[in-house]
Amino acid sequence: MNHTSNLSANVASESFLERVRTVRANYESLIGRPNPVNEDWDNGVFERFCYPVVTARHVPLEWRYDFDPARNPFFMERLGVNAAFNPGAFLWNGKVCLVVRVEGYDRKSFFAIAQSDNGIDGFRFWPEPLDLPEIEGETNVYDMRITAHEDGWHYGVFCAESRDPRAASSDLSSAVAVAGIVRTKDMKHWERLPNLRTPASQQRNVVLHPEFIDGQYAFYTRPMDGFIDVGSGGGIGWTLCPDITTGKTGPERIIEERAYHTVKESKNGQGPAPLKTPAGWLHMAHGVRACASGLRYVLYAFMTALDDPSRVIARPGGYFLAPFGEEFSGDVSNVTFTNGWVQLPDEPRTVLLYYGSSDTRCHVVRTTLEQLVDWCLNTPPDALSTRRSLEQRFDLIRRNATLGLK
Repeated sequence: MNHTSNLSANVASESFLERVRTVRANYESLIGRPNPVNEDWDNGVFERFCYPVVTARHVPLEWRYDFDPARNPFFMERLGVNAAFNPGAFLWNGKVCLVVRVEGYDRKSFFAIAQSDNGIDGFRFWPEPLDLPEIEGETNVYDMRITAHEDGWHYGVFCAESRDPRAASSDLSSAVAVAGIVRTKDMKHWERLPNLRTPASQQRNVVLHPEFIDGQYAFYTRPMDGFIDVGSGGGIGWTLCPDITTGKTGPERIIEERAYHTVKESKNGQGPAPLKTPAGWLHMAHGVRACASGLRYVLYAFMTALDDPSRVIARPGGYFLAPFGEEFSGDVSNVTFTNGWVQLPDEPRTVLLYYGSSDTRCHVVRTTLEQLVDWCLNTPPDALSTRRSLEQRFDLIRRNATLGLK
């Protein structure tokens, strides 16, 4: 009887090892898969690629599976990953790094850094997730923006969510969103600073400007009256903070407003920290409008003045990027959301813009700083009515007709 038991254990052990080998081979195949340019897309503004750069399946096996055959004889996922999306981005030691929002099957998100040599494929996660210090009462954290500040620190600003303490015991959906702040100099040890304190009751999509303004830290904000509804918030805000280690800011004002019947009708928010160009500060944001299927999130661009980053100088009309192909489907469909981009140290100043699609996966598009500036400065603004929009298109058609180009 003991002999039979041992034989069964040996068979089970070989089966376990074979499954481990198969799962690992599939994982390495995914990580090593090239990501060619998507030839079905061509708008002259940016390049798309055939595959997402990071998905839930890119998360290391050791984070999901128990490799002990005694505890996990069938080699099952014990801590499953539902999604990997909305990455912050930075350059580190010549590599492109993403601070990915990783969401488990339990709905809790955490941050983890994935690294690539070229920023297009081959993303592999660092050995462990970011060890983020917690402030008491927090339930969830997500969507970190990384800013390399002129004070020498890299800052991460993210949304920290907690249950609304004023909610009735039967109300399990009311929540409070605030801006959490961490900083680091080695990307491994993160110091937690106090949450940002602005005049608004709630905050999402807060981004630290990379330079001091009048000797103070400057933040782009999205003031909200509630967890979901912006209420009187009304757009992207601007506020200054004398001492980031206290998190307390001064007055807050809206610098980029929502607008009726546009891509930013319902709400809008700053994406990553802006890029500095000779023509001004380059911004990428998300805009939200309501439609029959719910809320539609797209990306749009604008620019602010070099001497005053709170003053908008260019607002190209319409969206810069919207869901395409598989990007339409996911946990929250019809969504593109960005909080990370990097400018490579090359010519022609390549910019890699990272975004999440439908709260499920991470993508990248490739363009240049010159193309982005041209898009912002030379794309007509939103005409705000059908007739005026039609006049813009007539003007384009008729000017093209005089050129005689085919």
